[in-house]
Amino acid sequence: MADPRVSNLAKVLVQYSLDLQAGEQFVLRTSPLAEELNLEVYKEAILAGAHVTLQVGLPGAAEIFFKNASDAQLEHISPVRRLITETFDANLYIEAEHNTRELTGVDPERKALFSKANADISKIFLERAAKKELKWSLTVYPTHAMAQEADMSLSEYQDFVYSAGMLHLDDPVDFWKKEGVRQGELIDWLAGRDQVIIKGSNVDLAFSIKERTFEPSDGKYNFPDGEIFTGPAEESANGYIRFSYPAIYGGQEVEDIELWFEDGKVVKEKASKGQELLTTLLNTDEGARYLGEWGIGTNYGIQRFTKNMLFDEKIGGTIHLAVGSGYPETGSKNDSGIHWDMLCDMAESEIIVDGELMYKDGKFVI
Repeated sequence: MADPRVSNLAKVLVQYSLDLQAGEQFVLRTSPLAEELNLEVYKEAILAGAHVTLQVGLPGAAEIFFKNASDAQLEHISPVRRLITETFDANLYIEAEHNTRELTGVDPERKALFSKANADISKIFLERAAKKELKWSLTVYPTHAMAQEADMSLSEYQDFVYSAGMLHLDDPVDFWKKEGVRQGELIDWLAGRDQVIIKGSNVDLAFSIKERTFEPSDGKYNFPDGEIFTGPAEESANGYIRFSYPAIYGGQEVEDIELWFEDGKVVKEKASKGQELLTTLLNTDEGARYLGEWGIGTNYGIQRFTKNMLFDEKIGGTIHLAVGSGYPETGSKNDSGIHWDMLCDMAESEIIVDGELMYKDGKFVI
């Protein structure tokens, strides 16, 4: 018997997050491990009248590619991917991993080469999304591997995933619309402000948000959701931050990341585990050492770290910074082949904006 929460998720994704319309070109990027959700999404998209293209990846293929591809193959841009990125109306990626550490043994230089080569495609994607020409969303289908990564049984992880999306409610869309209203109040308060100072046990950092726009996260792009975010002025960050949670990139874990900023640029980096990967990715291109995003988690229903940033960056009581590409709709001008989110606990910290206390010890005080 199908899990009704899966049917609910498919309806929310197609009807609310993507708002698919008749005649739109829609690509579903997924894994065979998510068959239950794939078929429900496919059905809803067909009922909506969309023209559906399926891209179903093979578990294990990424490892084969990164370990065996020549430099020319790593740098090759698929004309099919370019066509989809430049012309399709909607894009959904369903993450359903069979091995969260599949790429652990891959040389970081090969990942960086691939990311650098794909920077142009990523820029087109972000620019079309900012202009509302491309609708996109990202979600998770629970698998045993992802449950293990989160230190849960599969049934516990399923409950966690679907509860985070409020799919147990009679009307999850109503919840996310109301969440958007709450986030809008915070965004209105931040509008037109300039100087941000973040101080705490793991951070002493300042940057500017002048002429930048905060975006809400109410289930349209990520599902589940729960954050507000913007792109800091590129050359404004100065100070230090330690990310108290591990950062994951391509299945590889980097622990105790410390970054030092001068005039927006990471001038020194340190990690207790994964130092080579950290430095290699920061050297991907010129934009990789600058901030593309600052986000504040607003989902206090997510209360445990799962090593999946779709959930972790939404945790109420945390902030995250991303090095690399920014979102053009926020005003960010930073271009890069990477966008790497890093998470910081704010339990003993505060955020001051233009001299006014906005946030203290994990909670908004405005």
